[in-house]
Amino acid sequence: MPRQEAGAITGVGETKYLRGTDRTALSFQLEASLNAIRDAGLKPSDIDGVIPYGHGAVAEDFITNFGIKDLRFSATTPMGGASAVASIQCALAVIQAGICKHVLLSLGRTGYSGGRIGTRVQQMPQFKVIGEFEMPLGAIAPAQLYAPMARRHMELYGTTSRQLAEIAVTTRYHASLQANATMKNPITIEDHQSSRMISDPLRLLDCSLESDGGAAVVISAADRARDLAKRPILVMGVAEGHPDSPSAITQRPDLTTLGLAKAAPKVFEMAGVTHADIDVAEVYDCFTYIVMCQLEDLGFCKKGEGGAFVQDGALGLNGRLPVNTHGGLLSQAHMAGMNHIVELARQLRGEAAAQVPDAEIGLVTGYGDMGDGALAIMRRG
Repeated sequence: MPRQEAGAITGVGETKYLRGTDRTALSFQLEASLNAIRDAGLKPSDIDGVIPYGHGAVAEDFITNFGIKDLRFSATTPMGGASAVASIQCALAVIQAGICKHVLLSLGRTGYSGGRIGTRVQQMPQFKVIGEFEMPLGAIAPAQLYAPMARRHMELYGTTSRQLAEIAVTTRYHASLQANATMKNPITIEDHQSSRMISDPLRLLDCSLESDGGAAVVISAADRARDLAKRPILVMGVAEGHPDSPSAITQRPDLTTLGLAKAAPKVFEMAGVTHADIDVAEVYDCFTYIVMCQLEDLGFCKKGEGGAFVQDGALGLNGRLPVNTHGGLLSQAHMAGMNHIVELARQLRGEAAAQVPDAEIGLVTGYGDMGDGALAIMRRG
C-alpha cells in the first residue's frame, strides 16, 4: 500500500444549515458527528481519536456524550479556515503511527447567531499581531484585511471585478441544486456588479455567508475502511503551507501568493497525479478572490492568469474544472471548510446532489487567517 494512502474518509455528516438559532455550536458539532459516524457504519464508541474545530468543543465533550471508553488521541489544528483540511493530515499521521483506527474531524459554528465576525477574530490568537497594529487603524473584519490582496492582483495583472463575479454566479448555481443550501436564488454578473461595496474591490456577493450548523468527517485506517458501510475515499496526498509574513498581510513581500503555494507541489507529488487528473475541486471560498488566487497557487494556471481561467463557465459542472459543487461558503454555508470535505467525499462516492459525471479524483483546499493553506487530493476506493 502506498504510504500516502494509509487512511480514507469513511463517513461524512452535516446538520441543517441555518441563519438564526438558539442552539450551541457544540450541539451542532455533536449532531454532525453522529451523522458521520452512522454514515460510516460505526458506533460512537468505535471512535478512538478526535480533532474538533478549535472553537466550542474539547475531547472531554466527545468522551462524555458518546461514551468513548478509550480515546487515544485528541488535538486541534488552529489554522482558521485551513483547519479542517489540515486536520486530515493530523488524522493520517496518528493512524499511520498506529495510535488510532477511526479519527473524527468535527466542526460546529454559530457564525450567524454568535456575534459579529470582527469581535470573534479579535479573540483568536493568530490575529494578535494585526489586533495590536492594524485593527486600531480600522482594519477589523476579514473583508478589510483581504481586500488589499485582491486590489494588488488587479493592479499587477489587470484582473477585473467581473471575473470575480463569474465565481459567485457559478457557485450560486451549484447551491441552487442543493437541498441543504442557504442561498438558492440564481444571480447574474450584473447582480454581482450592483451589489454594495464592502471593502473595495470586494462587493457583497464576493463575500461568504455567516452560518449556523455543523459538519463532520470520519477518517479510518485503510485496512479498516474496506469493511465499513460506504465506499472508502482514499487520501492520496495532504499537506499544509504557511505564507511569508504569516501574521500580517501588509508586511508580506508578495500579497498575491498564499501558503497553499508551498503545499501544492508536495501534495501533487505525493499523490502521483497531474492537474489534468483532477475531476472536481472543492476550493475554500471565504471570498471570490481567494478562490481565484488558490487556483493559481495550485498550478491550474500561472500567477496573474486566474481571471481569464475562471471565465465563461470554466468552474461549472460541465466546465474545465468543476469547483465548489455544493455552493461553498459563498452560497451553501460557512462551515469553515468542513462542508467542502463532505462534498468531495460525496462527489467521489457518486452521491452528490450536483454530481460531476465519473468523478474519480478530486481535491479540497483550506484557507485560513492571513494566508495559511491546506490541500488534500483523494480518489474513490
